[in-house]
Amino acid sequence: MQTHYPHPIIAREGWPYLSAAAVLSVLVSFWSFSWSIPLWIITLFILQFFRDPPRTAPTQANAVLSPADGRIVSVEKVFDPYAKRESLKISVFMNVFNVHSNRAPVDGTVESVAYFPGKFVNADLDKASLDNERNAIVIRRPDGVVVTSVQVAGLIARRILCYVKNGETLSRGQRYGFIRFGSRVDVYLPPEARPRVTIGDKVSATTTILAEI
Repeated sequence: MQTHYPHPIIAREGWPYLSAAAVLSVLVSFWSFSWSIPLWIITLFILQFFRDPPRTAPTQANAVLSPADGRIVSVEKVFDPYAKRESLKISVFMNVFNVHSNRAPVDGTVESVAYFPGKFVNADLDKASLDNERNAIVIRRPDGVVVTSVQVAGLIARRILCYVKNGETLSRGQRYGFIRFGSRVDVYLPPEARPRVTIGDKVSATTTILAEI
């Protein structure tokens, strides 16, 4: 088993929000504790939203791991517009209570990173995959298998963060990005991949196997 945890338990993306909310809550508490209660609730929400717990990746060589926490909303054969091929697409929808740190689904080299501006419709809808703001990375495993992982903004999400570039090497479970608030991640696989999840399943980043290929 491998553990990838090169970051604090609270995602660094949340530090400014958490610090500001906590300081404001403390200041208002000195004036009126009752008035500060809503602020403390907001602080707790920010704390839970930006949590980023360590995850242990299974060592199964042919496993494609979930890049995000959430619920499976799509398992279907489609065309992968980023790697230009027929594929099996598995989509994970993240609500505001899920961990929003995104992690690499496979070991491999990043062949391309592409950002696309777009709309902000509900990420639970299939059309969000191609209509919404998104960032796609195409990863080639050492055995030649290509996996595309696409961060898709949602109705509330307004910020997609991706920290990898062309040519970088990723290992399964490695943190590569973050999406603020509700969103989804689409994973495109070769069409012969065998899915291990079905629509409605709850999955966890790194620890859940989405498919085998």
